[in-house]
Amino acid sequence: MSRRAVRIPIALGLLLLGLFLPAGGAVRIALLLAAYLVAGYDVLLGAGRGILRGRVFDENFLMSLATVGALVIGEYAEAVAVMVFFQTGELFQDYAVDKSRRAIAQAMDLRPDSAWLLSPDGSAAEVPPETVEAGSDILVRPGERIPLDGVVLTGESRLDTAALTGEPLPRHAAPGDEVLSGCVNLTGALTVRVTRPYAESTVSRILEMVENATDRKSRQEAFITRFSAVYTPVVVVLALLLAFVPPLVVPGALLSDWVYRALNFLVVSCPCALVISIPLAFFGGIGGASRAGILAKGSNYLEALARADTFVFDKTGTLTHGSFVLSEIHPAGVSAEELLETAALAETHSGHPLALSVKAAWGKAEEPGRVREATEMAGGGVSALVDGRRVLAGNARLLREHGVDVPQGAENGTLIHVARDGAYLGSLQARDEIKPCALQALQRLRSRGVKRLVMLTGDSEQAGRRVADDLHIDVLHAGLLPQDKVEKLEALLAEPGRTGTLAFVGDGVNDAPVLARADVGFAMGALGSDAAIEAADIVIMNDDPCKMAAALDIARRTVRIAKQNAFFAISVKGLVLLLSALGLSSLWMAVFADVGVAVLAILNAMRALRPPAQDTTCACSLNPGSCETKAA
Repeated sequence: MSRRAVRIPIALGLLLLGLFLPAGGAVRIALLLAAYLVAGYDVLLGAGRGILRGRVFDENFLMSLATVGALVIGEYAEAVAVMVFFQTGELFQDYAVDKSRRAIAQAMDLRPDSAWLLSPDGSAAEVPPETVEAGSDILVRPGERIPLDGVVLTGESRLDTAALTGEPLPRHAAPGDEVLSGCVNLTGALTVRVTRPYAESTVSRILEMVENATDRKSRQEAFITRFSAVYTPVVVVLALLLAFVPPLVVPGALLSDWVYRALNFLVVSCPCALVISIPLAFFGGIGGASRAGILAKGSNYLEALARADTFVFDKTGTLTHGSFVLSEIHPAGVSAEELLETAALAETHSGHPLALSVKAAWGKAEEPGRVREATEMAGGGVSALVDGRRVLAGNARLLREHGVDVPQGAENGTLIHVARDGAYLGSLQARDEIKPCALQALQRLRSRGVKRLVMLTGDSEQAGRRVADDLHIDVLHAGLLPQDKVEKLEALLAEPGRTGTLAFVGDGVNDAPVLARADVGFAMGALGSDAAIEAADIVIMNDDPCKMAAALDIARRTVRIAKQNAFFAISVKGLVLLLSALGLSSLWMAVFADVGVAVLAILNAMRALRPPAQDTTCACSLNPGSCETKAA
């Protein structure tokens, strides 16, 4: 694209010199021919390669034939102008679709830098993960990313699994538990026996899936290419017939006159206006979307989005904030206020996401003087002396290990059970808060003809079901790792009778393979991972789910404008071609058919630059930032 951007102004400069420089005819022709070659040498080469490979009738061939015909009949300036217009259209198209996924693997921070390999004497050596064999023992220190899949031999810790599942709740790891590469070890040192070499590890598979998904995702074929497959051979055949048939059947017809008319026919037939009007319509749509905070990486993605009838969503960070809020309090023998205060004080020194939700719900200043001997138990909860009394706050397993009887059936949901001096005080239920306009966003999609809404989440079935029911989502698949999400998406894409396209919306590293595989991938960009943003086709910069409907509107309006431009260009071109065949067209008509139609199409395409009006009824519009993913 950079070379084309340099060649176009050089060609224009040579063209202006050739037209206005007071020089002889030979110099003028030399300047115009130089301008023509600078602007179109790659088109001529492309046409030649196409002929050698048996793909004759493409836009390169037609552009070459039409402009060479213009040179033959002496219309040098016209030949240069047509070629420059064609290259300008190609430049806009290149700019619109040039964003690729070259750096997906590098952008993903899952890849471990090294592994600490343990020798039989207990010493640890830092080695590349690729060199560690299955059956070896490795040391994973707090704060480090687990480099290889394995089973914990010694140690206990909490693992941040957000990179794999997208969920904010850390997972407890103890001896005998399986751990996956890509997770971050948060609290304690672990000795892990490697079960799979790096090439077969979870991290390696995710990276491979992203790269393969990008390769397998077919690009939308450009309209001009499909049109040229029919238009070009028809025009060439008609020009040949126009040149040689009339002199054979019309008495007194001169071959030179009809060849001249056929060449003029080819000049007029050049699809310059069509070539530039279609990319510019999509380019305008991309510009209008960017003004609305929606970044589309290419015109083909807008075209695909316009036909979307299925939307698939990640949950955490996409439809929910990704942070816990206290939703219910279930006291047992004490007041709700006392239960909440006791739990909040016990969690004073904890930075666990659930602890943060309890302290936020309590809403009072911390009173560390009332809390002593606070101990955080990995994977269980906390134990502390609150006002001199022993308080336990955590999961049911923790309380039962300390002899507290937890009522049956009280374990539904994400619960924090609380006990004091061995007596059960009740439970607090926390939930991942749904974004305020998520329901409204999905309703808007349905109102625009989206037939099915699906959610894929790494969270539990129960947590996913609650969100799916609240948002009236049609299909839920929960408890999924990245490879499971890809499998579910593949099944959706392979369903028989599917006519529209499928869009996936996500924000995490774990969503990158699915974003790349979907027909259209949406990334929530404000706090979304670099990998998700790189893998996605469209990025919503402020995390507002309502922007999905706005993007759908922009895509459909853009496609509508592109079709209007195509219809107008083809209609005018067809009329002038008919007049040219009858010998009634002039050079001015040819110029209008090329340049005039292109200018009118550009003006029409500029309508796509206007972003949609902001809907003041949207909760996210009324409270900017309310839909952004919150830190746990």
